[in-house]
Amino acid sequence: MIEAKIRKQGNSYVVTIPRAAMEKYQLREGQQIAFTPTKQELTPVLDPALQNVADDVFKEYKDVFEYLADK
Repeated sequence: MIEAKIRKQGNSYVVTIPRAAMEKYQLREGQQIAFTPTKQELTPVLDPALQNVADDVFKEYKDVFEYLADK
């Protein structure tokens, strides 16, 4: 599976295929390919120790983060 980000180029949208995938699937410039777009949700996973630090910071500065979220 190739994972890529959609970006805008002029009035169109493009998806870039990494060189490694081009080689793996033996693709060449100018060839036509078919694909089925599937939206992918990414959920970051932090190291538990780092998550604890982040949680502590968010608790300590909760009012600041809420203020900034409203801006």
